[in-house]
Amino acid sequence: MSDDVNGKLFLVGIGPGDPSLQTPGAASALSRSDVIVGFRGYIDQITDQAGDKELVSMELGQELERAGRAVDLAYEGKSVAVVSSGDAGIYGMAGPVFRVLTDRKWDGANPSVEVVPGISALQSAASLLGSPLMQDFCAISLSNLLTPWEAIEKRLEAAALGDFVVVLYNPRSQRRTWQLPEARRILLEKRGGETPVGLIRDAYRPAQRIIVTNLQELEDRMTDVDMFTTVVIGNSNTYLHQGFMVTPRGYENKTSAG
Repeated sequence: MSDDVNGKLFLVGIGPGDPSLQTPGAASALSRSDVIVGFRGYIDQITDQAGDKELVSMELGQELERAGRAVDLAYEGKSVAVVSSGDAGIYGMAGPVFRVLTDRKWDGANPSVEVVPGISALQSAASLLGSPLMQDFCAISLSNLLTPWEAIEKRLEAAALGDFVVVLYNPRSQRRTWQLPEARRILLEKRGGETPVGLIRDAYRPAQRIIVTNLQELEDRMTDVDMFTTVVIGNSNTYLHQGFMVTPRGYENKTSAG
């Protein structure tokens, strides 16, 4: 590639649906870009900010195509914002873009790359549920399109054994319906059926839905879960109070929080 490209890639996390929860850094990156690339639903979310910028909209499952197009445009000398819901570095577009750059022997400087963090789905879900992430937690994607199920299964087993609060991304789609029941089965081997579970769909968007249930009754709520749902499963200390999920910090002898 030419040494005088001077293009720019912004890998932008636009946060949840509420515009007030988009960071100033994300808004600045969008305003400084010539082109915005992203999943159709996320492009629709920021149409008001796009103005007359060039928009490249693609569907779910076209992550590498989006990344490739964005890199092409940056090598043409353009400033390109690649948008992700939540945070670009958590199951977002930062990974596919860096993969494409690596495959193209990127020199690390030209085009320049800036990752702009956003409020992640797990943070959005946690805020709507109360305080479920006050002890150690882990995030696990149930999508086995790119990761073998055997690897996902080992991570679920380790999370269950370690008594982590578990946040499940990509829990269920029209074609992937068995992974969430299997994850539930694995977790039930190490924690009780009364363990609180929160299902957050379309956090901070007009169609937002919050369901609080438990690990036993999750079996009957599977159809309430899709790719736009974040599932939060408590640990052995998590409890419900007035409809909120609470995981205590564990400092029983402390008189005030640190």
